[in-house]
Amino acid sequence: MTILLALLAGLIFGLGLLLSGMSNPAKVLGFLDIGGAWDPSLAFTMAGAISVAMPCFFWARHHSRTWLGLPLELPARTGVDRKLVLGSVLFGIGWGLSGICPGPALVGLGGGFLPAGVFALGLYFGIVLYSRVNEPVQRPDA
Repeated sequence: MTILLALLAGLIFGLGLLLSGMSNPAKVLGFLDIGGAWDPSLAFTMAGAISVAMPCFFWARHHSRTWLGLPLELPARTGVDRKLVLGSVLFGIGWGLSGICPGPALVGLGGGFLPAGVFALGLYFGIVLYSRVNEPVQRPDA
């Protein structure tokens, strides 16, 4: 049942990305071009997504299990640190250069959009590189 609901949620998310235009890099770049021919339509999409997600996050802060009874774990870290700022800057640069972010990249990959495939490969290797660089050092027991 959990897998079926996860599949349904992913399909709804992907459909939302397609319908809103967020899987179209040209539309995203138009949204990011605030100094030129700015297209504010994605702001309404983001506002709608935030208005749906916000009550869910408030609910999750006060519960330890999902509606299906699975463990619910929220991130323990709440502060802003160097890693968060650097990651945000890198994400913003990549998004601004390509008009693609991880969710729409997977939608584009499913549709055979070559730039999304290149983006997904870069995403994969970035994750691998990060995990290798930030892997905790194992100390021998004394």
